[in-house]
Amino acid sequence: MLIGEYRHTLDSKKRVSLPSKFRKELGKKVVISKGLDNCLFVLDPKRWEAFVSKLANAHFGQRDGRDLSRFIIAGAVETDVDAAGRILIPDNLKDHARLKEQVVVMGVHSRVELWSEESWNTYSAGVAQQADAIAERLGEMGMI
Repeated sequence: MLIGEYRHTLDSKKRVSLPSKFRKELGKKVVISKGLDNCLFVLDPKRWEAFVSKLANAHFGQRDGRDLSRFIIAGAVETDVDAAGRILIPDNLKDHARLKEQVVVMGVHSRVELWSEESWNTYSAGVAQQADAIAERLGEMGMI
């Protein structure tokens, strides 16, 4: 399971280091895609295939299913994790996540998310203020 939050620097060649704990679980090749809330998703190829299969079954006949599939899959790239544990972030994905110098790298169960430090700080502060109410709504739905 991928857990934890780390801060790393995006270097001048658009590479960011993955924490060693994540590298062990992800392996030597990853898929990077646009994520939700202006972050990037990073998955190992096996988890990527499972994720894409779920998207492919998301009601192809409905526009929302097609739109989400296109949004996430079309700009995705498969890339190697280099010997130093870095991955290259293509411009289209760097721009989507508004990545600058400081990148927040976090494990979210089966995926890694990459956030710009500014976006993550804003997002997490908002969620922190609502965490109790969110937990209550999810509890009412029987999810926690």
